[in-house]
Amino acid sequence: MDTVTRPRILVVGAGFAGVGCVRRLERKLSSEEAEITLVTPFAYQLYLPLLPQVASGVLTPQSIALSLRRSKKYRTRIIPGGAIGVDLKSKVCVIRTITDEIVNEPYDYIVLAPGSVTRTFDIPGLTEHAFGMKTLAEAAYIRDHVISQLDLADASHDPAERASRLQFVVVGGGYAGTETAACLQLLTHNAVKRYPRLDPGLIKWHLIDIAPKLMPELGDKLGRSAQEVLRKRGIDISLGVSIAKAGPDEVTFTDGRVVPTRTLIWTAGVVASPLIATLGAETVRGRLAVTSNMDLPGQDGVFALGDAAAVPDEAKAAKGEGGAVCPPTAQHAMRQGKAVADNVIAKLRGQSMRPYVHKDLGLVVDLGGTDAVSKPLGIELRGLPAQVVARGYHWSALRTGVAKARVLTNWTLNAVAGDDFVRTGFQARRAARLRDFEYTDSYLTPEQVRAHVEGGGSESG
Repeated sequence: MDTVTRPRILVVGAGFAGVGCVRRLERKLSSEEAEITLVTPFAYQLYLPLLPQVASGVLTPQSIALSLRRSKKYRTRIIPGGAIGVDLKSKVCVIRTITDEIVNEPYDYIVLAPGSVTRTFDIPGLTEHAFGMKTLAEAAYIRDHVISQLDLADASHDPAERASRLQFVVVGGGYAGTETAACLQLLTHNAVKRYPRLDPGLIKWHLIDIAPKLMPELGDKLGRSAQEVLRKRGIDISLGVSIAKAGPDEVTFTDGRVVPTRTLIWTAGVVASPLIATLGAETVRGRLAVTSNMDLPGQDGVFALGDAAAVPDEAKAAKGEGGAVCPPTAQHAMRQGKAVADNVIAKLRGQSMRPYVHKDLGLVVDLGGTDAVSKPLGIELRGLPAQVVARGYHWSALRTGVAKARVLTNWTLNAVAGDDFVRTGFQARRAARLRDFEYTDSYLTPEQVRAHVEGGGSESG
C-alpha cells in the first residue's frame, strides 16, 4: 500500500492515556495499515502520582519522566508541540510547535488525550502568587523554593520575615494535596536540623480544603487515619476552608485567618484541557461527552479518553449508578488507552467496537517515610503494609525497566542515606508561579480554529 494512502491516526497527548494508546497501536497494527503521529510538548510520559516525591527530593525528576524516544523499534512520528485547536468538519488539528509555528495536521482518526490542567477560581492573587503541582517543572521548582525559604529565613534578621518564610500553605485535600503536604513537611522537618540558627517550632504546614473530609474516596476510617498521621507531624488541617485572597507574603483564608507565608501550593482539583473547548462539542463539566466506546457521537473517527473525556462508568452502571463517569485517575487512563486503541483498530478494519469497562482496583496514598494508607481491592491498610502496597503499585505501573530501576535505586538511596537538601538554582531567576507553567492562554477559540483552517495555514508532515 502506498504510504500516502495509509490512514492517518493522530494521538494528542503523551500522558497515561495517550502513550498507552500509541504503544498498543504500534504493537497491533502493521506499518502498512496506518501512519501514527503523536503530538506532545515533551517527548516523555510523566508518571504524575510520584510528583510529590520529586518535590520532596525522594526521587530525581528524570526517574519519573519516561522517554518516548528511548526505544528504536517504535515507529510513531512525534510532533514536539501542543494541539491548540481541532476542526472536526475538516478533520484538521491545529498545532503550535516548539518553534512557535502554527501548523495544520490533517487526520483520518484522532484520539484526544490532552489530559487536564490545574483548576483555578477567580480568587484575587491566586495565579500570580500560587504554585501548582501538575508538571515536572513545577515539582522541581517547588523543591528549590522550599529549600530557599530555609536559606533565606536563616539569613534574615527580621523575625516577621523569618516567620513568613517558614509557614507553608497547601490548598486541596485530595490525593495530590495530601501527599504534597506530607512529603514536603518531611523535607523541611529533616532539613531544618542542618540549620542550627532556625527554631524548628517556627516551621508550620497548613493543609486546607473546602470539602468536609480529607480524601473522602478512602472512606471514614482511612481518611481519619491519614489525618491523624499528618496532625501528629504538626500539619494544621482545616476543612471547610479555602483561600479568600493571596498576596506575595500572606494568604487570607475564607474563615478570616491571615497566614504570613511566601509559599502557597494550589492542588484543588483539575479541569479538562482547554483544547476540548475548541471543538464546539457537548461536554460534561468541561469534559468531552463520549460514548462507552470512547468515540464522539455524530463524528466519524473521533475518540477521547482520560481526564479530558467523560467516559461512562459501565462498572457503576451495572450496580445501578446510572450517569456516573470514570474519575480522572491514572488507573482509568492507562486502561482506557489500551481499550481506545483496540476500538480505533476495530473501526479501521470494519469490526465492532467494545465499550470500556473497568472496576476500580483500589487507592493508595503515600505519606512519606513509612506512613501510608491504602485500600487495595477494598482491604484497608495503614502504616508500613500500606506503604509497601503503595510503592509496589507505583513501581509495577512504571512502563519501562529503566524507570523501575531508577525509582527503586532512588528509594533505596533515600532510605539509607537521606537527602542532601541541595537546590539547583531556579530561584536565581525571576519568580515563577502557577500561571507560568501550564500555558492555558495558548489555545484558540472555535472561530479562530475555523478561520485558520479555512485560511490554508501551513501543513505539517
